Amino acid sequence: MKRSDWAVMDQPRERLFKAGAQSLSDAELIALCLGTGGTGEDAVSLGRRLLAEHGGIGGLLHASPRRLLMSRGLGYARVALLKAIVELQARQAEATLRQRPAFADAGAAGTFVSARIGYCEREVFGCLFLDSRHRLLGWDELFLGSINRAHVHAREVLRRAMEYNAAAVVLAHNHPSGNAEPSQADLHITRELESLLEKVDISVLDHLVVAGSGWVSLAARGLISRQLA
Repeated sequence: MKRSDWAVMDQPRERLFKAGAQSLSDAELIALCLGTGGTGEDAVSLGRRLLAEHGGIGGLLHASPRRLLMSRGLGYARVALLKAIVELQARQAEATLRQRPAFADAGAAGTFVSARIGYCEREVFGCLFLDSRHRLLGWDELFLGSINRAHVHAREVLRRAMEYNAAAVVLAHNHPSGNAEPSQADLHITRELESLLEKVDISVLDHLVVAGSGWVSLAARGLISRQLA
C-alpha cells in the first residue's frame, strides 16, 4: 500500500472503530474492502467512481463478475472479494430464516429473495418451499430466462414441491428492468400454478416480483387466494 493510501484510509478506519461502520459513507466502506486505490486515484476515490459507474451500492455489489471486470481498478481478486461479501450476506439471510419458527409475513420472504435474485441480469424464477408451519424447507432457482422472460413449467414446480414434501410455496422471480410491477404474464403463471398445486393440497402463499428498486407481493395486493399467516 502506498503512503498516500494510508493517509486516505486512516480516517475511515478510525471512525469505524470509534463510531461504527454505519458512520462511513458507501465509498469509504468500499475503499476499506478494496484496501488500495488504482493508478491516479486513492481508495476512496476508486470506491466513489465504482458506485457512480454501477448505479449505487446495490448495482455494484450485484453486478456480474464479467461486468465488474470491465471497470478500471477491479481485477479478479477484487471482484472475487465483492462476490464473496454478497454471498455471505445472502447466506446469513437464509440462516436467519431457518432459525425462525415461521415466515411471519411477506417481508421476510421478500428480503431473502431480493438478496438472491433481485439484481440478476437475466430473469430467474424460483420457489421457497415451506412445511405446514411455513418453515423453510428449501429455496430452488428453477428457471432461467432471457432478459425479459422466464420459461416456467408448472409441472416442474409441482415435482420439486413433492420432492420437498412441501405444504406451501412462495413463488418468486425478478425483473431485470428494475421495475418490480407485475405483468399480465406474471398473473397468468400465478393462477396456473395455484390451480395445479391446489389439486395436491399445496398452497401458493405468495408470488414476489423483485427488482433492484424493491419488490411487490401479489398476496398483499389481494391477487393470491391464500396469504402468509
